[in-house]
Amino acid sequence: MASPLNDPKLEALLDRLHARSDAQIDEMDSYYARRKQDGSLDPENDCDDDMHRFLADKMVALDRDKAEFCYQLCRALQATRVVEAGTSFGISTLYLAAAVRDNQVEHGVVIGTEYESGKVKIARENFREAGLSEFIDLREGDLRQTLEDVGGPVDFMLVDIWDVALPALERVSSSLRPGAIVVCDNTISAAEEYRDYFEFVNDPCNRFRTMTVPFQGGFELTVRI
Repeated sequence: MASPLNDPKLEALLDRLHARSDAQIDEMDSYYARRKQDGSLDPENDCDDDMHRFLADKMVALDRDKAEFCYQLCRALQATRVVEAGTSFGISTLYLAAAVRDNQVEHGVVIGTEYESGKVKIARENFREAGLSEFIDLREGDLRQTLEDVGGPVDFMLVDIWDVALPALERVSSSLRPGAIVVCDNTISAAEEYRDYFEFVNDPCNRFRTMTVPFQGGFELTVRI
């Protein structure tokens, strides 16, 4: 199936990045299996220091089909302001920025946030190579601070960082315009970790309607009403 991006330079870069990400899956699966078997995962803090060190150089990219789905949603919304929580090496950011570029909207921007400085550096190199840097505002640090001010109404948000998914959505929620879409990855495979996130989006006071789209691992699509 042809990519909807219609940008050979970007597609070539994404092919390389997705291939590198896919190659890390077996290593990551083995790590999680070992931690589970030896009982070293703390149910109350399963993203501990050891896991942070292990994940520091892992791409953990959004699956290609999910990323292309996000691209098409942003195009359909004519999204101007997009927020991404959990940028990592910036693979999914490239899809979002391509959508903002292709929408040809004035002052379009993707606001990304990433805690690991090494990942921030590589992500910015990827943005430059793709020619999309002008559409991306990548903020380094804890998203509880970096997403305090997103600068205006938000059309679309991607949440791809389960351990702080709720704080991310809480920071941005008041800026989501009516009809804005929030998508969140792995909400079936990591359902327990998203329990408080689901409590928030299912609370009528927060004005959301949500459903799980049947991508691998689950992909939650939530609309501000």
